Formats: sequence, C-alpha cells, structure tokens
Amino acid sequence: MTPTPEQALQIYRTMLRIRAFEEKASELFLAGRLPGFLHTYIGQEAVAAGVCVHLTREDTITSTHRGHGHAVAKGARLDMMMAELFAKQTGYCKGKGGSMHIADLDLGILGANGIVGAGIPIAAGAALTAQMQGRSAVTVAFFGDGGSNTGAFHEGLNLAAVWNLPVLFVCENNQYAESTPREVHQKVKDIATRAMAYDVPGVVVDGMDAMAVFAAASQAIQRARAGGGPTLLEAKTYRFMGHYVGDTGAAYRDQVEVERWKQRDPIPLFRRALLEERRVPAAELTGIEAEVQREIAEAVTFAEQSPEPDLEEALRDIFA
Repeated sequence: MTPTPEQALQIYRTMLRIRAFEEKASELFLAGRLPGFLHTYIGQEAVAAGVCVHLTREDTITSTHRGHGHAVAKGARLDMMMAELFAKQTGYCKGKGGSMHIADLDLGILGANGIVGAGIPIAAGAALTAQMQGRSAVTVAFFGDGGSNTGAFHEGLNLAAVWNLPVLFVCENNQYAESTPREVHQKVKDIATRAMAYDVPGVVVDGMDAMAVFAAASQAIQRARAGGGPTLLEAKTYRFMGHYVGDTGAAYRDQVEVERWKQRDPIPLFRRALLEERRVPAAELTGIEAEVQREIAEAVTFAEQSPEPDLEEALRDIFA
C-alpha cells in the first residue's frame, strides 16, 4: 500500500515540523533559554509520521522521553508544545510537565513518559478500554530498543495477545539504549522476533523509509481495527544526535557510523521520492518548507510572550 497524494504531503509536512521544532528547541536549550532536559527525535521522523498518518482523533498513542515527534505527528500544536518547553502557563501541561510529559487527552496523546517502557502497559489498558466499549479505536505504543528489555514490554505484549487487543507496538530501534549499543544489551538481532513468544505478528521495517513505515503500519492498524489483535513492528532507525541535548555521543559512537546513517536521512530521501516518483512540483515542497519555518517562528513568539504560571498553580492538579 502506498500513501495517497494528500497522505504523502502530510507525511512530508509532519517530518519537517518535527525536525524544525527540535532544531529550534535544541538551539534555545543550548542558549540557556529552556529549563529541564531535552531528548531529540532527529533522524527518526519517518517512524512517527508514517504511523500516525493512519490514526484518527479517536485513536490513542503512548510515547517515550523522546516524545516530541510522536506528539507532533498525532496533531499537537507547535505553539503549545513550545510554551510547555518554556515552562509557560499556555503549555500543554501548564508549564509543569516540560519536554518529557507532553499530553493532550483530547488528541489521544496519553503522554510522553520519562520511564523506559512505561507507555507499553498504558497502551494495552487504553486498547482494552476501546475494546470493552465496542469502539474501533486503535492504540499505538512507541518505545525504544532499550524498552523492549523491560518487564513492562513482556507484560504488555502478553496481555494484548491473550485479550486480542487493538494495539500496535512500535519499537523504534535507534541502535542505542542511552549510550549502550543494541548488540551489547540484546542477544536477538531483530526485536520483532520476540513477538513469536506471544503468537502475534512481528514485522521489521526500514525506519528511515517513510513509505515502508506507512505500508507496514497500514497493514497492522487495519488488522487491529478489524479485530485481528496486536502487532509488534520494529523500525530500524537512528538518532542523529546524542541521547540528550548536550551529549555529543562521541564517547560511544563512531563518527563514521553517524555519517553513514545520515546519508539515509529520511527527510531528503522522502523529498526525492516525492519529486522523482510522485512528480510533486518542487515549488509545492518549497512552499511547505517555508510554511513550517513560519510556524516555528510563531510558536517561539507565542511561548516567549505567554505568561509565567502563578505560584498557586504548583498545587493544582495534584492527586493523592
């Protein structure tokens, strides 16, 4: 299955929005203008864009500490995301969540999560809710290769398989669990093979190829909506930056390896496919790129001009 012309342009725009948002956020963070921590998704854009283009507002996602890309792909507003990073009152969590906790239940974004693998059982729970309510909604759980080593991964997959839940588990295998190469912390070559233990489909896809991600996700999501149960989709991808902004990665990554992966940057690859295979006019793509840059500038202005939270806000939304 290939994307329609509208879907293809949506995927391209989404990847651009993710990349531009994170490049600007990194610049602001390094200038000392954003508090907290920042873990970028740069290099992995094809995964979020290729999966989330299939989702509706009723569908839900869970995310990771590297969650900006997932939120943008699910439809989050860039200005509210930027305001959250600035810790302003107009942010998605009123400035109290920061980069790793952006959520919008109305958009089906159940939240980024600072705990490795923690979104997996939450996704299973959301899928169980949809199933029990008789809705056709699907949940997607994004997590990394390190997350696939946690107990939450095995518990979530087992329950989803046993209860035939409408959930897609998307492992973004970016080759490193923080600074540990995948082959050091995992015996298996393909994480997707772990699906065999739970008698669900395990699929490996090129995570740098948005078309390939689109096709694999389409099949799995359609299967889940039709009552076919869960799928484990492993996207082989790469984060171009270090584990967090400020980490160069030089201590544990060979620069030759980094440059080799950058040769397969998903955005230029997809742009070339749009031009050469889809015959999309270059001017149309240039127009989208300019629109995204304007949107980023407006998001920064919105965040900068937004008010700081009141002191009383620190005691609101607390549950015990």
